[in-house]
Amino acid sequence: MIFPFRVAQISVAELARRRKTDDDFLMLDVREASELQMAKLDDGRVRCVPLSDLARRGADALPEDLQMRDKEIIVFCHHGSRSEQVAAWLKQQGWQNVVNLDGGIDAYAAFVEPEIGRY
Repeated sequence: MIFPFRVAQISVAELARRRKTDDDFLMLDVREASELQMAKLDDGRVRCVPLSDLARRGADALPEDLQMRDKEIIVFCHHGSRSEQVAAWLKQQGWQNVVNLDGGIDAYAAFVEPEIGRY
């Protein structure tokens, strides 16, 4: 798939480091509710907005703190494909500081935090 805006990627190792040292970002989990039951990143910076809600409601589906278009947002899903599409869409809509988690929560669980679980 060709994205109209290039989306920066963040590695799971870099996210793990940033979670320990940096509070100035939010994470957007675009997985569906059924997926959250199988694996969940326990972090107060995570906002869960399923891709289906974004598709239906657009930017109105985002919580207020994600409406700030200059706030850094790390988008993730299961493997990184859906989140990359959402990150590209956000960039197209005017968000300035959006990155995609390379490999998604599955890679994060595999290489950083196995207790999250995998599916």
